[in-house]
Amino acid sequence: MHWYDYLSYFFGGAFLANSLPHLMNGISGRSFQSPFAKPPGKGLSSPTVNVLWGLFNLAIAYLLIVHIGTFSIHNFWHVAIVGAGILFMSLMCARAFGRFHSGR
Repeated sequence: MHWYDYLSYFFGGAFLANSLPHLMNGISGRSFQSPFAKPPGKGLSSPTVNVLWGLFNLAIAYLLIVHIGTFSIHNFWHVAIVGAGILFMSLMCARAFGRFHSGR
């Protein structure tokens, strides 16, 4: 394995984690922050925009995890690196979105 395969898995996990809040809010019919809102990342985008943005993030995650290197769900280190990317992005999203939704 090359070092950039692991970097790809990490960022694939990050994109996977970022797809979830956008998909869940969009599917639920709620407006949510996105890079396309005004101001970017602070304003609210429509549920449709969030579904599309979430699916785009999911597609990027798929490409980074499945099509780079030889990812195996049975390889502990592959899964751990994807999990580290998920953890990293989840914590970043919790802090960023928490400012708008939890009042902190």
